[in-house]
Amino acid sequence: MRHPFDETWELPVYVANFVLMDYGTGAIFGCPSGDQRDLDFARKYGLPVTPVVMPKDGDAASFEIGDEAFTDDGVMINSRFLDGMSTTEAFETIALKLEADAVRGTPRGERKVNFRLRDWGISRQRYWGCPIPVIHCDDCGVVPVPKEDLPVQLPDDIDFEKPGNPLDRHESWRHVACPNCGKDARRETDTMDTFVDSSWYYTRFTAPHEDAPTDPAIADRWLPVDQYIGGIEHAILHLLYSRFFTRAMKATGHVSHDEPFKGLFTQGMVVHETYRLGGSGQTGHWVSPTEITIEEADGVRKAVLTETGEDVAIGSIEKMSKSKKNVIDPDDILATYGADTARFFVLSDSPPDRDVVWTESGVQGTFRFVQRIWRLISEAAPALADIAPAAGKNGKALEVSRAAHKTLKAVAADLDGLAFNKAIARIYELVNVLAQPLSEVETADAEMRGALKQASLFLTHCFAPMMPHLAEECWRALGAEGMIAMAAWPGYDEALTADNEVTLPVQINGKKRAELTVARDADQDSIKQAVLELEAVVRALDGKAPRKIIVVPQRIVNVVV
Repeated sequence: MRHPFDETWELPVYVANFVLMDYGTGAIFGCPSGDQRDLDFARKYGLPVTPVVMPKDGDAASFEIGDEAFTDDGVMINSRFLDGMSTTEAFETIALKLEADAVRGTPRGERKVNFRLRDWGISRQRYWGCPIPVIHCDDCGVVPVPKEDLPVQLPDDIDFEKPGNPLDRHESWRHVACPNCGKDARRETDTMDTFVDSSWYYTRFTAPHEDAPTDPAIADRWLPVDQYIGGIEHAILHLLYSRFFTRAMKATGHVSHDEPFKGLFTQGMVVHETYRLGGSGQTGHWVSPTEITIEEADGVRKAVLTETGEDVAIGSIEKMSKSKKNVIDPDDILATYGADTARFFVLSDSPPDRDVVWTESGVQGTFRFVQRIWRLISEAAPALADIAPAAGKNGKALEVSRAAHKTLKAVAADLDGLAFNKAIARIYELVNVLAQPLSEVETADAEMRGALKQASLFLTHCFAPMMPHLAEECWRALGAEGMIAMAAWPGYDEALTADNEVTLPVQINGKKRAELTVARDADQDSIKQAVLELEAVVRALDGKAPRKIIVVPQRIVNVVV
């Protein structure tokens, strides 16, 4: 094959089983330096690998490709007239050149956008779904159901015992009169995929009682949706379909915005180890976590079949699926630990956009923490129920209030940012701070009791979104009125959230040599005296007095020797 930019340059042709036949024409230029599959192919068969793109700060004379292809944007090298260009500039240059170079009056190439999304078939041959509101008439063809007959209701007396679409067998529902000519006709028995409903239901929710699909004024006031949250496998297609519907509804005057959602957040999945009995061949089979016992000795984990004691191979951690039996039955978890524990563990184990590895030990640890919270609050509640919440101003009571107000402020920010695991980590820290004071509440003074009452209410607010059942019990035990689910999020004292100490970098003749931690309100004389006692400063002065000590309050200290 001759190169399109140099007819004297003949290129070899290779046939590989990884070329995607529905991409382009099925024949593509191989680029082993910039595509990992091409690189693996070249290495396997000893083909030359010439780098054609290097990092922007790379050296063309020494840059080489190792075991990994360089797939980032960069600077063109070993590419003749493209050398020195960025990858974006090179793309533009090649496109212009191919468009300008004609063969028999036809350009050798043209720009084209390939859309990988295929046509969407919205109909399903099943009962579950919205009826497609059309009627098939032998004389009139496909006739829409009159508006006054909408919505089409599915029949309730349905038979699911036989295979196939039960609507095809429902004579009284299927057979109707044609709205045009009155002759016998047939309803469409396919139903719409549920994606059709979920692609615009949030728009319908803004005006559920309107005869028209939307009230544009109300829809425009509420929409777009502020935040979309969904699993990655579901969200990708659903997001695309929702965008299609939104564009169509704008074109038909039902809404005036272009995009359905302002923000997209894709959550991770719950994953679990896999277990296989009998090896990887046809004689082996997957077993569920409930069928095995995990044993650990000298740091080595081993799985055995509980019933027989046979060794079970511990496999990779994968998405929970029925086929590999690595599924945990929610009913078992709820019966053993409760919904609050399950939810708290899933949210605490990792950031919500990453997968959560479900482990029995992890759930047990969370369950112990949940029990600890209830024990601390329920045992202290009789002494706190009639106490008015108030921030402490001195000593230990002030420390309790500082911790509670800082946590409340930080958890609110974490929840707004969907950083649930960070919020839960702060809840753990606050419980550790409150554990001893709550256990000694019977002998505490009035100031400490007021601080503990406020801190306990703040703590309950913090975990209420994750553990609503426990929160309501703690709320009631502490003597609060109504339900915490209906209570406003409490305010915090900004002064109590400020750190009482500040760490100042200490420079000697303009170079950082040490750090000094002092009270935030420390005066300059105290800071200068503390700086002179730092080991690095003592060593630099070598018994001499400093020429000058410059203190920039709460920022930096510079010692001039």
